[in-house]
Amino acid sequence: MKTLSLDLRERIVAAYDAGESTRKEVAARFAVSLGMVKKLLQQRRKVGDIASRHHLAGRKRKILEEHREALRQQVAAKPDMTLGELREATGLDCSLPAIHYTLRDMGLSFKKRRSGQPSRTGQTSSRPGSTGKPGKRRSTGPGSSSSTSRRPRPT
Repeated sequence: MKTLSLDLRERIVAAYDAGESTRKEVAARFAVSLGMVKKLLQQRRKVGDIASRHHLAGRKRKILEEHREALRQQVAAKPDMTLGELREATGLDCSLPAIHYTLRDMGLSFKKRRSGQPSRTGQTSSRPGSTGKPGKRRSTGPGSSSSTSRRPRPT
């Protein structure tokens, strides 16, 4: 359902304030529900205005501006920190993807670069290519195996 415009909200409240009609009559006149008229009057009484409050709904952000500044400082000091290390260093209570998306939105990179210092991790796999040793001869040609070779069947 669409949000009522501020103009319509003001006309509804003004019509009720005029005292010439009941809430039910005001609702019928402006083609809104009786509940909407009640909610507008209640909101004005509690909050002091009748503007839409949909922007306040939903889940609140856990990573605030002060956390963003702390993340910025941590990444500047040690750009190759993992997301878990960043979370511990800043004391955040959020998921790792939340930190990732925040860093991305801030335009910060926390990935290692080829031009940076090499990590302590060694090589994990050998390079493809010849080792200089003589190779084994294959008993079958490439793309086939002994179980699929065509031999004449005995009749």
